[in-house]
Amino acid sequence: MSHYTGPGQYPGQPNPQWGGGWMPPPAPQPGVIPLQPLSLGDILGGAFSTFRRYAKPLIGIMLAVQGIGILVVAAAIGVTLAVVQDLISAVFDLAPGQSPQSDDVLALLLAFVPAGVLMLVAVALGAAMISALGASVVQEAVVGRPTTFGAMWRRSRSRLPAVLGVLLLTWLIAGGPMLLLYAICIPLIILSASAEAGPSVVMSVMLLGLFVCIPVTVWLMTRFSLASAVAVCEDLGPVAALRRSSRLVSGDWWRVFGITMLGYLVAGVVGYLIQMPFSFVGAFALFPALAEMNGDTTDPSALIAGFVVYAIVSLIGGVIGSLFQYGYPQLLVTLVYVDQRIRKENLAAALLATAVPAPAPASAPAPDQM
Repeated sequence: MSHYTGPGQYPGQPNPQWGGGWMPPPAPQPGVIPLQPLSLGDILGGAFSTFRRYAKPLIGIMLAVQGIGILVVAAAIGVTLAVVQDLISAVFDLAPGQSPQSDDVLALLLAFVPAGVLMLVAVALGAAMISALGASVVQEAVVGRPTTFGAMWRRSRSRLPAVLGVLLLTWLIAGGPMLLLYAICIPLIILSASAEAGPSVVMSVMLLGLFVCIPVTVWLMTRFSLASAVAVCEDLGPVAALRRSSRLVSGDWWRVFGITMLGYLVAGVVGYLIQMPFSFVGAFALFPALAEMNGDTTDPSALIAGFVVYAIVSLIGGVIGSLFQYGYPQLLVTLVYVDQRIRKENLAAALLATAVPAPAPASAPAPDQM
């Protein structure tokens, strides 16, 4: 039986006289985050939820990107090794006491320059693709839309040039003070090598310059940290995305910096914890071979097999751990971008208008149908 609880009070309503009070309804949450200004827990948890719910396209595309990059670089190195066999013999296959010719050493080093450049290009393209992928997935995750490997691959690839431009400009602008410092100090160190106190003075100036340049670099990196998400979510070019990121971060630099650094720290710790079991399994496979080492009676085949198993298991653990270490920060940074727009531009209303509606509860059958 229900009881009267006071003037204007009905069963089920909080009584202000006993410490209760009206509570606003919770913010709508069609996806991985509530559509309101986000707390630190909302952002960290939302990035975890996004990684879990969209694991198939995320992991699949990251594996494809890494695999393509490794194959291309390995092919370039293989072609280079096949071309420079004579140079390798001239440098390494020498009689005892004989030194290689300086021209052969220089030619061998120059032969691997194209492969090194190709590796840098592959790393830059891979980083840009993963950044575009993280922003593309979060676009769907915040409104609860499902997606597929193909859809995310096409979306990320279409924004790859813009995101690549953002990364290159960010590295160039944020790293500009450091590059300028090295460009001035390293030649001075070389030229002053003959002087007695010259190099030490230049090194002191260089260290002082580093203390000045590092804070500037960190400040610029944080100002531009949301530019990749801007380039994907708002279809802007590199320069416009950098300007837009700077405006979104303005006034909240410390908050954006702190959350971003915490996200990278969480990614590193979780990635390490993922790799640990694989390292233990590989070590257990290697220990029996190491324990049986007994001078000349040791079976080298068992030792080699143990090292091979250890290397393979550790490599698998490293790849799995790196998927989280690379993917999680990109999801988190995009959620920071969403949060900044919710706070400054009321993005929540626009997101709610495009959200996937929740399924309607099943209606109870009529009495005559029971």
